Amino acid sequence: MGSSQAAVSFLNNLARAAFGIGAAATVLNSSLYTVDGGQRAVLFDRFRGVIDTTIGEGTHFLIPWLQKPFIFDIRTRPHTFSSVSGTKDLQMVNLTLRVLSRPEVSRLPHIFQRLGLEYDEKVLPSIGNEVLKAVVAQFNADQLLTERPHVSAMVRDSLIKRARDFDIVMDDVAITHLSYGVEFSRAVEQKQVAQQEAERSKFVVMKADQERRAAIIRAEGESDAAKLISEATTKAGMGLIELRRIEASREIASTLAKSSNVAYLPGGNNMLLALNANR
Repeated sequence: MGSSQAAVSFLNNLARAAFGIGAAATVLNSSLYTVDGGQRAVLFDRFRGVIDTTIGEGTHFLIPWLQKPFIFDIRTRPHTFSSVSGTKDLQMVNLTLRVLSRPEVSRLPHIFQRLGLEYDEKVLPSIGNEVLKAVVAQFNADQLLTERPHVSAMVRDSLIKRARDFDIVMDDVAITHLSYGVEFSRAVEQKQVAQQEAERSKFVVMKADQERRAAIIRAEGESDAAKLISEATTKAGMGLIELRRIEASREIASTLAKSSNVAYLPGGNNMLLALNANR
């Protein structure tokens, strides 16, 4: 009987000890939180509100139920968003902007109070569209291509300055895509066709002008040649013409003599083997 009571007492004490250890482990576990690498924590106190101190990496203590940690990722993260903006000459362009951003570590409590954990999703798309529309409106549609580095620099500087108002640091800003509307693309194509037609018409005009000049020069040469022949004929009489006729006849005779398909026939009315007509 006594041994049974001792066993029951021992089991009760063991259960109390296990319960105490379990409760202590639960309290200890709820009193600890871990901040991983590339993260920072902001502590919320039910009585004091958000504590102004940013908590670094490692394991830290808190008062259970009274305090609650909120973890921020402070590593640089990419964000991409698109915007349809109007240019100075009233053309619509589609732009895609990629930014690399991170929060200002020392201002994490203030960011949490104003924007919460999803601060970047709330801020970046709105200010990105705002900056893109403001910058693009200062340029004509064609200038967005010819002056793209200048446009990118203006977007980057404006966005960095605008994000600083929300305690966000911009590590990089880049325009990754730029396209025009259907109307502008069609107008550019028509302009290129018109320029090609203008160049072709210009070439045709230049060719006609050169041919006209060549015809004038040819006519002047023929006129001078005729004038010289006329003067030579006047001075030498018909002898020059006769000389030219003889030279032409000699050239014709020389050409015919070299041809094997030419037959010579005697002159006169009797063409049959040059027979004497008196016989």
